[in-house]
Amino acid sequence: MLKGFKNFLMRGDIIVVAVGLIVALAFSTLIKAFTDSVINPIIARAQGGHSAGLGWQLGQEGNKATYLDIGSFISAIIYFIIFMAVVYFLIVVPYKHYSARRGVVAFKEPGPVKMCPACLSEDLPAAAAKCRYCGTDQPRTTGSSQA
Repeated sequence: MLKGFKNFLMRGDIIVVAVGLIVALAFSTLIKAFTDSVINPIIARAQGGHSAGLGWQLGQEGNKATYLDIGSFISAIIYFIIFMAVVYFLIVVPYKHYSARRGVVAFKEPGPVKMCPACLSEDLPAAAAKCRYCGTDQPRTTGSSQA
């Protein structure tokens, strides 16, 4: 039983995913510091004056619980976009190249699809002979997708 668990843990894919998650966590911390130290002050300055940030006070003046902080939301969106770009370009793209050299296709693009004329499902593979949802026979297609 323990030997099987050890073999599971030592698989190459598990190690790659673990390293990827650790790298993603490190980049997350770095990007969070960037958005807090650089992006947030720029967004706060966009409102002008001596405001607490880009947003509106909905309740009593100075009460942070009733402050609608749009600047923090915009900063979170910018953080998410930067983080996903870092993960894609520094983890996914190199992993795709590494997998391709091993002869494995990782994150492959979906193949061509067609639409079922009976139930109007739009995600049938172009080579399907029957619909996976309603079971009707599908006309043979040549060339590209119908959908």
